[in-house]
Formats: sequence, C-alpha cells, structure tokens
Amino acid sequence: MKHLSLAARYRPQTFAEVAGQEMVVAALSRAAERDSPAPAYLLSGTRGVGKTTIARIFAKALNCEHAPGAEPCNECAQCRKIAAGSHVDVTEIDGASNNSVEDARALREHIGYAPMDGRYKVFIIDEAHMLSRSAFNALLKTLEEPPERVVFIFATTEAHKFPVTIVSRCQHFVFRHLGEDALAAHLVRTLNAEGRGYEDAAVRLIARRAAGSVRDAMSLLDQTLALGGVTLDAETTRQVLGLAGQELFTRLFGALATQDCAAAADTSRHLLREGVDIGFFLRELAGHWRNLFLFRQGGGAALGALALPEDDAAWLKAMAERFSAPHLHAAWQMTLDAQRGITQSPEPGAALELLLLNLALLPRLLPLEKLDGLSGGADREPARPAPAPQSRPHAEPAQTAPARTPAPETKAPQREEAPAPEPEAKVREPEPQHAEAAAHVEPPRETAEKAARAAAASTGAPEAEPDAPGNAPEPVQPAPNFQPDWASFCAFCTAEHEAGRPAPPLHALRGLEVDWRPGALTLHAPARALVHQLEKHRPALEAALASYCGGAGPELDIVAPRARRSQGELIAEFSRRPELQHCFELLGAEIDHCTEAGAPAAPRNAKP
Repeated sequence: MKHLSLAARYRPQTFAEVAGQEMVVAALSRAAERDSPAPAYLLSGTRGVGKTTIARIFAKALNCEHAPGAEPCNECAQCRKIAAGSHVDVTEIDGASNNSVEDARALREHIGYAPMDGRYKVFIIDEAHMLSRSAFNALLKTLEEPPERVVFIFATTEAHKFPVTIVSRCQHFVFRHLGEDALAAHLVRTLNAEGRGYEDAAVRLIARRAAGSVRDAMSLLDQTLALGGVTLDAETTRQVLGLAGQELFTRLFGALATQDCAAAADTSRHLLREGVDIGFFLRELAGHWRNLFLFRQGGGAALGALALPEDDAAWLKAMAERFSAPHLHAAWQMTLDAQRGITQSPEPGAALELLLLNLALLPRLLPLEKLDGLSGGADREPARPAPAPQSRPHAEPAQTAPARTPAPETKAPQREEAPAPEPEAKVREPEPQHAEAAAHVEPPRETAEKAARAAAASTGAPEAEPDAPGNAPEPVQPAPNFQPDWASFCAFCTAEHEAGRPAPPLHALRGLEVDWRPGALTLHAPARALVHQLEKHRPALEAALASYCGGAGPELDIVAPRARRSQGELIAEFSRRPELQHCFELLGAEIDHCTEAGAPAAPRNAKP
C-alpha cells in the first residue's frame, strides 16, 4: 500500500479545516455561496500556507452538485473527481513547465468551450510567476473578458514578478505566515488523529522550527514520528531535527555571563560537531535574548505575556539576574544583525564562533555603564579632546609668520615680476608642503568649538548655540604656533559656508596664484571673470580671513591678469632688445614666432 505523508493525508478538504487565513477563507466561501466568483484570483504567499489547497476547495465549492453553497460536500461525484484530480473541467497547470506563449495560446483556445461536466471551468496555475512575459500578454484579453463560467486561479510565492496588467485584472489575496499557536494547534489535531502521545514542548519546538509554514510543520512532524518513539518528546525531537538542547543554552549563557571565551568557542565547536542547524540555533538564541530582556524590564507582567512553560520560566528568572538590561539589549541586537551574515557566509562555523566571542566580550567592547547617558543624548557629539594645531615642518619663513605678529628680522622673499614679453611664464602652484600642513592645522574657530562641546559633554551642561542671539562667540586669538595657509583656509571657508557664517564659496577660491606674506594677501586671478567673482565676494572673504586669523585679517589685494598682446606686438618688442641686435646684424636672423607666457606654443621656423 502506498504510504502517504502526513501533509497529503491531512490536507484540508473544506474551508473550515484550513488553519489560519480567515480573511481569504471568508471571501472565497462567500463568493461560492452567492455563486458570484470573480473571473481571476491571485493567491500569493510563502510556501506551505495553503494556496493550492484553498484553490482546490474553491473549485469543489463551485462545481459541487449541491452548489451554490459555502462549503463543498465532498461526497458527490463532482467533489470526488476534483479531489482525485480527474475532473474534466478543473485543470491544474504547472507554470514552471508550461510557461511559453504556445502553452498560453493552447489554454486560450481550450477556454472557449463550455463546461462539459461541472458548473464552472476552473484553471489553477501553480507557480504562475514562472510564466514568460509573452505568455502573460497572451492571457490579458482572456482575463479581462473571459467566457461565461470560467475562473482563473493563479498561485505564486513571488507576486512581485507578476506584470501589473495581470494583477489589475485579478482579485489579489495575500496569505500570511501562521503563528506558532495556530501551527501548534494544527499539529495537535494531527497527533490526536494519529493516536500518538506528545509533549507540549516538542509540539512548540516543531511549530517554531516550521517558521509559519503548515507543510513544513507536517513534514517535520512526519520525520520526527518516523525516527522517534511512540510518544513525541522534546529531547528526541531536538536530536532528530538537529536542534540545540536547553542544556547547551544553559552552558552558553553561563559562559557569556562570566566572559569565558574558551567555553563560548567550545560551544561553537560542539554545534558544528553535532550537526546542529545553525540558522535555527541563531533564531532560538535571539529569542532567548528577547525573553530575557523583556523579563528584565517588565518582570512578572512580561513573564505572563510570554506564556512560557514552567521549566522555561524558571530558567528565565535564574538567568536574567546575571545580565543587565543594556547588556541584554545589545546582545539581542548583535545576534539579530549577525543572522543573515552567518547563514550565508562561506565559513559559517568561523562566523558563528566570532559572534559568540563578541557576545562573551560585550562588556569590554561596549561601555554598558554609559548607555543610560548615551540614550538620552544620542544626537550629541561625544566629547573628545580638541587637537592642538601643529606647525608645518617645512614652511618658508615668510609663510610661517603669524598673521597678527610683527614681521621677523629676515626679510620675506618678494615675488619676482617677470618681464611682460617673457615667453612660457608659468603660474605658481601651492607647494606640496602646504597641502600636508592643511591636513594637520586646525582653524582656531573649529578648535574652540570642539573644546567647548567637549567641556559641555563632560560636565553635562547644555551646549551654547554659536549663532543664537546673545551667544555669539568672541573673536578667537590665534595660537602662538598658528600659521596661515591657503589650503587650510579653503577648508575653513567650506566649514564656515556650511555653518551659515560669512565665507566665500569654494569655487571662487580655486585656480588662484596666492602670495601670502605677513599682514598682506595677494590673489592673482587667471581670468577676469574670476576677478569679478572675487570682488563680488570680497566682504565675505575679508570676514572669513578675519575669523580665520582670529582678529584683523591681512590686507587683501586682488590682481587682474594682464591683457594679452598680439604676436606682431611681441615680435616688435623683442626686435628692439639690445642683446638681440648682434644676432640680427651678424647672422641676418629675424624673429618668426613669439608666444606670450601662458599661451599655447606653436611650431617655430627660424630664417637665417
């Protein structure tokens, strides 16, 4: 005799026998009772929640000899044929293997005929998301205007793959996961029908392991009964399904409470050696952290809401005293965050061991005694000492002098002015040490603000808003070793601009030739358009310089570029040079080409 699995043997045959899905059952049962089904239905949800089962019950209710009615009788010839899968007017199609446009066209031709034996033609397409785009398009017109007495039922686990044109033509019902209580009740009915004894802890364990799927729960129950004894007990269930026992969790939580890394690592090796399901172990571990945290926070009221057996409740009370509430909350969050990474890791054993070691060392990794203070001011910047400005190691004497201090004895080197017609004059770029110094020099305003925030955070005093009326910061004097630098000034202007204080935009400060001497700053713009931009932002630039230097800023001079001269003017000026007259007289040479500094060079032809 062929052996039937528990899932097939106890498949619901009426709407009343379906576990969960009350909303879907009520809607389809009422449609069958009123004899007014929709042309198409879309049933979506995770695996094993009853999509195909409800579709078959609905087909029986529509074609039952006693229809219309809310339930099929399951005794007439129509119901028996549909249950056996031999009814001529009820067709079940596997969408994975019949997904082409040719299959859709053949189905459309078959739809045109009236029902031969029953009242309705019902087409149940399982895994319908596997249909091709062309097959879906071929069904659009049929779904919108189907023949009389034709009902389509699409069942899928991935409704997001359906074209919106199909979904809009269907009544869409989303099947939900079954809760642990509903699954446990369904398993108990099955065990009673089988005449098998059971322990509540074992039934709860299978229901939790099934994760909301009725078919998974029935398969796990079938597996446990096949390999276990006469009575379903928790210990055998854990061994058969490869689940960690309560003794292992007791040892693990004891090791985590005492920060015993060796014991935590040994627990990880034991799990791998025994072949325990790591994914379910992590789910149970997260559930234990949750229960411990809720009990630690709510006490007896939370214990009543958790509805745990007496043994589990006693274990919870004893273990909760060994952890603080912040510790439990952080461990719960860490376990939840690590679940997906561990199960999908190429080295799940190493990832699990790392998680257990992190949980054991959690009090050292996280200052738990400060969590209460941090939770009240999560948006507050943590206090940290303000770094002192560092001097630039290779700065020139003229560039390293403070902006408000007298000039040193050594005279600063002056900027050389090249002759007007000198060819190929290059625009000076900031030296590399300037950028290096910008990474180490902190503007005085930012240093003072960070120090103020650090002092306020350490004393618990509220921070003063820098831009609020009556709280404006006083001018900050530069540190003794503060040195003006163009790169750090640009970074300072960016910060000031973002804070809403007067500062020029960064695009106006790019591409300039900078000559910064004590008390004076000269900006050479490469184009007249940039000169206009600088003049437009001169007030903001001067205000930013004063704030950057901590008082009176340097004298600002903006120099416009020289107007370019024609090649004829340059040749005429060069021809008057005294040092070139001997070449002209002795060699009979003449100047053929001349390029002003900064202009692109062209081929030269010297004529002797």
